[in-house]
Amino acid sequence: MASLLLSLATPAALAADTALDRYLAGLVSLRADFTQTLTDSRGRRLESVQGTLAVLRPGRFRWDVRPVDAGSPDSGQLMVADGRNVWFYDRDLEQVTVRPAGDALTATPAMLLSGAGDLRASFEVAAAPRSQGLDWVRVRPRRTDAEFREARLGFEGVELRRMELDDRLGQKAVLIFTGGRRNTPVEAAELRFTPPPGVDVIGKPVG
Repeated sequence: MASLLLSLATPAALAADTALDRYLAGLVSLRADFTQTLTDSRGRRLESVQGTLAVLRPGRFRWDVRPVDAGSPDSGQLMVADGRNVWFYDRDLEQVTVRPAGDALTATPAMLLSGAGDLRASFEVAAAPRSQGLDWVRVRPRRTDAEFREARLGFEGVELRRMELDDRLGQKAVLIFTGGRRNTPVEAAELRFTPPPGVDVIGKPVG
């Protein structure tokens, strides 16, 4: 595993230590609940969801979101990275998309927590001014085809409390994390995915 932390043997080690580096130090697994609100470029709310996150580093996670007012357990989206592939299941559309993990995770917010790669090779990372009682870190992808333009992560001590994501369409997602549990057991079985019978599958898994 290539650690997300900087190696003291590389020139990149001259970069300032941030709350994100301290958060990732020694992080093996993670569980958390969260709520997410998406607004458009004018600040109008588009959707609100709630979800759960499970991470087992390196490179594996389960991200499950459902509408706040979901009346059915078959609503919402599920993303699972099993170490080889990333599966995205839209329950409402009954559709699964699968991509190789190397292509799907190179410059996404999931990489920040899952440890799938060298953080500073893919992102510009810098401390931001403290506000709202949190220590902030600003992250910008180096790739022009990244899924987001900028992410801001807010930490209270060594706990991640908030993540703000700006995409290239001017939309903003705000995630509030609660109940974070570091290095708690995450079973490998939770991080495997088999498409349900009858759903459309786009793409071909590797491995």
